[in-house]
Amino acid sequence: MELNAAPKDSMIENRTFDEIAVGDSASSERTLAQEDIDLFAVVSGDVNPAHMDSAYAETDLFHKIIAHGMWGGGLISALFGTRLPGPGTIYLSQDLHFRAPVAIGDTITTTVTAREKKPENQRIIFDCVCTNQTGHVVITGMAEVRAPSEKVRRPRIELPEVRLSRHQRFRDLLIRTAGQPPVPVAVAHPCDDLSLGAAIEMAKAGLVVPILVGPAAKIYAVALAAGLDIDAYRIVDVPHSHAAAAAAVALVRAGEAALLMKGSLHTDELMHEVVAHDTGLRTERRLSHVYVMDVPSYPRPLLITDAALNIAPSLEEKRDIIQNAIDLAHIMGTALPKVAILAAVETVNPLMRSTLDAAALCKMADRGQITGGLLDGPLAFDNAVSPQAATQKGIVSPVAGQADILVVPDLEAGNMLAKQLSFLAGADAAGVVIGARVPIILTSRADSERTRIASCAIAVLMARAAQAAGAA
Repeated sequence: MELNAAPKDSMIENRTFDEIAVGDSASSERTLAQEDIDLFAVVSGDVNPAHMDSAYAETDLFHKIIAHGMWGGGLISALFGTRLPGPGTIYLSQDLHFRAPVAIGDTITTTVTAREKKPENQRIIFDCVCTNQTGHVVITGMAEVRAPSEKVRRPRIELPEVRLSRHQRFRDLLIRTAGQPPVPVAVAHPCDDLSLGAAIEMAKAGLVVPILVGPAAKIYAVALAAGLDIDAYRIVDVPHSHAAAAAAVALVRAGEAALLMKGSLHTDELMHEVVAHDTGLRTERRLSHVYVMDVPSYPRPLLITDAALNIAPSLEEKRDIIQNAIDLAHIMGTALPKVAILAAVETVNPLMRSTLDAAALCKMADRGQITGGLLDGPLAFDNAVSPQAATQKGIVSPVAGQADILVVPDLEAGNMLAKQLSFLAGADAAGVVIGARVPIILTSRADSERTRIASCAIAVLMARAAQAAGAA
């Protein structure tokens, strides 16, 4: 008797040893996807490049390993556990032979057929065969199971939804920074394990050469307690955090550092020295913060601005905030970034300043006051990032549904949006302050090592772009 591949109801039912006859069989069908390979690697810890590196994707080695690792015991075991014999089956042994490669996109039909029954211990030997969509045999062999003696019928368990996240975009940033000399960075007051450790992490990644600015005794004490080796790094000894901020900014002004990094001092304390009229790092451009978000469910990097510096920016300040973000997007490789100016609604409402600002900013872009990007707004968040939502609202726009940059109305909105994406959508958020003479790296205790390194990589890309522009 043959069991068809598709269950007829929501129940799962086994067949006991006594109910199975020689010649009974069951089949299932499944198409191999990249996600299957990724899940297998996560569960097993197998990160063989032949699985995970697309450079191997066209080799026979890649295909054969997939057949051995995933579609041999895995699909056959699933049949035994859910179909024939079903729940209560104990998988004892297998002898499988892999006849042909299995590639991503292949649809594999797996069939098990009872060959021999052993009543003395309720064991059954099954013939096993897997064929692809063309009927070609890819796996043959046999397996032995102990069949259940008691009847089981229970609701079929719904499999959980699994979302895989590679955060490949941040890895791509590191690839872009590799193979070039590290950039000197002045680290202001690295006097706790987080900020000092972050500077060392960035140095070990080959991105920067840290200059540690702060009370030397305190820095050495933190390094000793945290087990960090800082002997290779220059230390500028100053008495306290205020002096550390001033000295770090002075190193940048003197050309000894091409980046500035916040240590264990308040952001306001560091930024006070950055914006100082005669001794700071200001330019004609308004300083602003940009989060570079790696959101697993979004197909491209997403820049959010401003979520850390400008509390309630004016129209003119928003112009600078947008231009800063566009310039960063160019450095990251987006030639014509799509800029969505967010509001609660997608129509201009005279009672909502955010919608009026959005309309004015779009007209400023039309008149060349903002350059290098495509602007549209006001747009609600869903219309900015979801093509389906934009279509449902009847919005025709080159930006709607595919934004590269999200411009928020104020700091509170930006901060909440970035943290919601991080904590509810599994996003990584790297951050940098731009608009000063050099990029400024702001670290947080909530940042992962990957996020801190990514923030540094973004700043390094900006510093190198500035150096290249200066040399030209």
